[in-house]
Amino acid sequence: MVRVKHRYLLVSLLYPCASSSVAAKEPLPDVIHFHQPSSDQLTVPFLLRVIRDSVAELFGDYGAGVVSTSLQIKYLSPATSTAIIRTPRAHYQLVWAALTFISSLPKPMNQSCVVRVVRVSGTIRKSEEEVIRRAKDIIARAQRPGVNEGVVGDILKAVGRTGGRREEDVMAVMDEEYDENDYSDSES
Repeated sequence: MVRVKHRYLLVSLLYPCASSSVAAKEPLPDVIHFHQPSSDQLTVPFLLRVIRDSVAELFGDYGAGVVSTSLQIKYLSPATSTAIIRTPRAHYQLVWAALTFISSLPKPMNQSCVVRVVRVSGTIRKSEEEVIRRAKDIIARAQRPGVNEGVVGDILKAVGRTGGRREEDVMAVMDEEYDENDYSDSES
């Protein structure tokens, strides 16, 4: 019996064009502009359609056929603009190339973005650990001395918390949003 093997791509969505509503409130550092939360319109079916369309555009019917059999989005967080995408091991480079060529998200979002593959892993567990490590790193960079006091509060509001400005609050939201038991690694 042959086991189908997969690769897990940890993807970060970056938004280089700062929205006018955020820029009008107060000047924010570039790290916040690039790592801003995604819109609520960014859903799993929407992102999956964007990826499949990009693969089909670049590699035609062949690319769409070999990738579509096991292409899945295992984790998507609009709050942190990250996703974990499962692809077939033999063809993960096709998905990676297609993600690299995505420069904007189509309707209903109509927003320019940069999709960056942060990590390629053979197991979902290593991708999960990298998501948590990167979120902590972004929070630490946002809390550096010299950065506006309101920045961390804006991040907390974006992820759904209105009170407190502690790192533990952000990590608690991430833990609520992501439950390790939801994503088993039994099929890799």
